[in-house]
Amino acid sequence: MVKPITPLPPDRAAALAQAYDGAVAASRRRVWAGLAVLVVLTGLAAKAAEVRPWVLAGNIGKFTDYLAQILPALSLGNLGGDLAEWYWGWPKWLALLGETLLMAYLGTLLGAIGGFLLCFAAAGNVARSRAGCFLVRRALEFCRTVPEIVFALIFVIAFGLGPMVGVLALAIHTTGALGKLFAEVVENIDMKPVESLTAAGAGRIETLRFAVLPQVLSNFVSYGLLRFEINVRGAGVMGFVGAGGIGQELLVAIRNFYYADVSAILVLIILTVMAIDLGTERLRHHLLGGLR
Repeated sequence: MVKPITPLPPDRAAALAQAYDGAVAASRRRVWAGLAVLVVLTGLAAKAAEVRPWVLAGNIGKFTDYLAQILPALSLGNLGGDLAEWYWGWPKWLALLGETLLMAYLGTLLGAIGGFLLCFAAAGNVARSRAGCFLVRRALEFCRTVPEIVFALIFVIAFGLGPMVGVLALAIHTTGALGKLFAEVVENIDMKPVESLTAAGAGRIETLRFAVLPQVLSNFVSYGLLRFEINVRGAGVMGFVGAGGIGQELLVAIRNFYYADVSAILVLIILTVMAIDLGTERLRHHLLGGLR
């Protein structure tokens, strides 16, 4: 039997309606105040950064004109010949692109190893000491705060030109980035297996191996593959400072106004990055499915 609903007294219902209206009005005021603060801060930031929309609008045509200049003249009647002329340097460009990919691979591998070794000391729930955790976190912050290209400039001065400079720069920055991400993953684990193994007398290595690593390995793999995608793009511009790879050839083409070469190299880089993104995405999903 359904119990009948007892209506509220009129004064009680009016009080509740008034309280509800007041809460809704207060929420709206907070939203509008937040939007006003956001608009003001955005305006101040734009002014400080000298962002001038009218200048952008007045010169946007130069950007589109440059894009039109670098595009090759292709015709259906002589498409094969036009493509051959456009990609006249493809053997050299593919070799440099392969060098770029190797730079990204080695930089990611070394950085992932460094981040893996340091992440456990940077995770507050498994770190041995607070002081050591603090120092490792600051070191990781330094590694990921300094841009790769700045590290590359420093290494060029120290070791000279070459792809090794790009590998070192990417490895250091990747260590800082992955070390931070790995540490956050470790801090979110279930601590019950760790406490159980510790109570059973297991050492630190055994605890990390059998209680921590099984919980975080899938996320480590996912972040590592994602970082490889990022490093491929980063390695593409390392050549701008003499660190080798396809970026150096792109810089030469831009400086010498070789418009067709600029577009050819850009298309080659874009297609390569797209292929890597698709490949690593499928690999990541496959590995995550096998590890879980």
